[in-house]
Amino acid sequence: MRGSPLHQHPAADPAALPWTAPHPQPAPQPSARPGPGALDLTAPDGTAAGFPGTGPVAPGPVAGVPGGAAGPTAVPSQLPSLDLRGAATRPAVDPQVARELKRQVAAELHQQITRLTAASGTEPDRATRRQRGRALIEEAVARWSDAYAQTHGIPPTREQDRALAEAVFDLLFRAGRLQPYLDDPEIENILINGCDDVWVSRVHQPLRQVPPVADSDAELIELLQDLARQHGGGERSLSTASPTLALRLEGGMRLQALTEVTPRPYVAIRRHRVASATLPEMVRLGTLDSTLAAFLAAAIRARKNVMITGTQGVGKTSLLRAMAAEIPPDERIGTLESEFELWLHTLGHLRQVVPMEAREGNGERVDGRMAGELSIGDLIPAALRMTLSRIIVGEVRSGEVVPMLRVMTNGEGGSMCTLHARGPHMVVDRIAELCLEYGSHMTDALAYRLTANAVDLIVHVSMVDETAVGGRRHRFVSHVLEVTGLGESGRPALNTVFGPRPDLGEPRAVPHTPPNCLDDLRRAGFDAALLGSRFGSWAEPLQLRIGGGPR
Repeated sequence: MRGSPLHQHPAADPAALPWTAPHPQPAPQPSARPGPGALDLTAPDGTAAGFPGTGPVAPGPVAGVPGGAAGPTAVPSQLPSLDLRGAATRPAVDPQVARELKRQVAAELHQQITRLTAASGTEPDRATRRQRGRALIEEAVARWSDAYAQTHGIPPTREQDRALAEAVFDLLFRAGRLQPYLDDPEIENILINGCDDVWVSRVHQPLRQVPPVADSDAELIELLQDLARQHGGGERSLSTASPTLALRLEGGMRLQALTEVTPRPYVAIRRHRVASATLPEMVRLGTLDSTLAAFLAAAIRARKNVMITGTQGVGKTSLLRAMAAEIPPDERIGTLESEFELWLHTLGHLRQVVPMEAREGNGERVDGRMAGELSIGDLIPAALRMTLSRIIVGEVRSGEVVPMLRVMTNGEGGSMCTLHARGPHMVVDRIAELCLEYGSHMTDALAYRLTANAVDLIVHVSMVDETAVGGRRHRFVSHVLEVTGLGESGRPALNTVFGPRPDLGEPRAVPHTPPNCLDDLRRAGFDAALLGSRFGSWAEPLQLRIGGGPR
């Protein structure tokens, strides 16, 4: 058997295994709780967590560090055990052992990659690195298991070896101890306020605290730096010179991190659960009804410029993706995003997509800007030279709203974007505020004129969150406003085409007033008779725990 430097100071007893103990432990008294630094990974039915049908095991804590000692980032005893629906389907692994194996494998992999590069003259691609890394990980885990079995007389099971190998692979090539949460399709948000203060929200559930994702803040920052290096989208980094980090993760999740300007590292990760949405899918999810779906589909075919608004996390991007699925497949379009979230160039419906992603600077400032930085506003002039019939901006955040509005005014029509706004009637002023960031020559009057000339429809998405009272999160379109030119006050005039009917207990968008562009929509195949129903296609009002009511 081959030894390992990890075994220079072996643990005193089998309880220090880096996995769930393979043999039954004495059952605790009913009042016993896992102590600090321990996490109960036993499933409610008594089976080993992550291995249904493997037979009953007595509940018992698994040490978070060798020997079960509680460190400064130990899991508080009052924390609930990790929800096992997808986020923890393998035995617990000692993070210190996984990190040490990761360091060994990284050093060996670097030597192999160096030799391969010298022999071929080119660096191996990502797939080759991962393939060779996987082989080295298997060898390292085998050495560890042999040495542990020799020292303690208890060979780890195949599942435990596999769990350790996956943990090392995650540390080396993926998101480390964050990865189980990223792999859980039910998790919508991951909020990290320092390494040991981690919260997740699942579908229709409130925020819940979960175990740490690192043993120290320094280790958390190292993980974020590794993710930035894996991103491959320019010079993204997290450091004293660049205290903010925004990037996309595997699977389309979006990460935003802060350090140096905050007392501890702070991270927010969001998942778009509807990755390949269509309008029929939005109808099934209850975001809109079939009447509004037909209206929006006709608006896209009629090349109306659409702005989708709402607060954070209400589903603006998913709706934008669904509406983009109505664009004829042979049209040539461009997408501009800070981090790729729409993925229209990978979904397959559109055959000609020019995807553009903004690039962060390298921390050095030249004339007040980061060297190497390319914003969405910088990319729009280049996009206009790519013979595009439509331009879609994932999110308008600042002065790029002005070139976006000019694209909508001067182009063929049919462009779209999203914008943060708390209410539908705040959108016009929100656009004006962002226009004023464009330059000192911009005025409210000019911003209003740009908006009136550029935007045809404002689609506002709302959310009613009743998880705190035992309900669910309801995301839905609440308003569709038509911009009908400048009004008498010099502001854009708005026509409520779809809106809620509070008197009927309906907060969702239902038909109100026919749009001025109805003839254009009819030419695009819209049935105007659908606007005749006060309730749209909803079978009943939205069922809320608080508010709402029967018709």
